[in-house]
Amino acid sequence: MSVTIKNDEFLHKLDLECLVPGRGFLTIQSSDTYRPGLQFTGYFTHFAHERVQLIGNAEMNYLWELSEDTLSERMSKYMSYQPPCVICTRSLRPPEAFLLCAKEHGVPVFLSSKTATHIIREASNYMYRKLAPTITCHGVLLDVYGVGVMLMGDSGLGKSETSLELVKRGHRLVADDVVEITRVADDRISGSAPEQTRYLTEIRGIGIIDVRHMFGAGAIILEKSVDLVIEMELWQDGKAYDRLGLEEQKINILSVDIPKILMPVRPGRNMAIVVEVAARNFRLKTMGYDSAKEFSKRLSDYLSE
Repeated sequence: MSVTIKNDEFLHKLDLECLVPGRGFLTIQSSDTYRPGLQFTGYFTHFAHERVQLIGNAEMNYLWELSEDTLSERMSKYMSYQPPCVICTRSLRPPEAFLLCAKEHGVPVFLSSKTATHIIREASNYMYRKLAPTITCHGVLLDVYGVGVMLMGDSGLGKSETSLELVKRGHRLVADDVVEITRVADDRISGSAPEQTRYLTEIRGIGIIDVRHMFGAGAIILEKSVDLVIEMELWQDGKAYDRLGLEEQKINILSVDIPKILMPVRPGRNMAIVVEVAARNFRLKTMGYDSAKEFSKRLSDYLSE
């Protein structure tokens, strides 16, 4: 998998200065970085040229000690591998022959005032997020008592109205209607709103509402982990719904299992309060207390007596 990133975005995110623009964009295939010490000596076996290249203090001092002819020869071969870009750390500018070879081969060269260790961490985190699997889901994502709650279900069930009531009660909106889900770790997914619908929610009969302007900046959050999914459905008479909470359901999103609650909706039911209780109960479970299991244990003890 690869992703294309514009130079301007890459420079802004990592606070870099552009020395050679190259083609104006980067093609990233890996979130790992590489320090090309051996390649500068002329050894190119096992060269990880597909990674972002970092030049630290030792590599830069070695380049400055080479003769101009040797430097031009080795840099020409080095740049011919077309690495995504080269980042020079500690504000150490490379020799002119290095920059000329980069221009000839269209390889971007950037300059950073930070140490190599600092840049490795920042660049790896940024590129990992860009390469992470992402999907778009229909739903509403909120931060309720620190729990990332995603409301799912058919249109017209009141997801947006519930989210608006929750915002009014002091909770924060992440995304309404369209949620971009990214797997940020093997066991964790995170949601955010597309730029086009960020801060906005739709209320039927009123239209589009800007939550940030109406309720203040504290009513929104740009990104939140998805910890709990509440699937809303219209109440069906005769259907057996879970009344004890002993059934643990999961929903798989991007190969991550997320706890799920099936929540029936009918007129007169205050869904905002129900969602708040679900979030509080989820937090209690993560801290080791499960009220449903406690009740089951009490009942078993009573019957055994």
